[in-house]
Amino acid sequence: MSQDLYISDLVRELLLTALMLAGPVLLVGLVVGVAVSLFQALTSVQEQTLSLVPKMVAVILITLLLLAPALQVIRDYTAGIFGQLVEFGLS
Repeated sequence: MSQDLYISDLVRELLLTALMLAGPVLLVGLVVGVAVSLFQALTSVQEQTLSLVPKMVAVILITLLLLAPALQVIRDYTAGIFGQLVEFGLS
């Protein structure tokens, strides 16, 4: 396997792992943000804290809920990268 192909595989794996970790949190923030914006538009309530607080609470709750699985994914990814250091000659 050539070095360029190997590095591109590592970058692809890195981006997929980052997307897997950040995706659920960003998706929850997006859904809550759209729901609050729709509520504000329908009721003509333009309070700034009404748009910020529910998003913050939802993102914090989903982050705490997914913390253990996310740490497992990060641990597995890191162990895989350190296991492949011999391929680069950095050991």
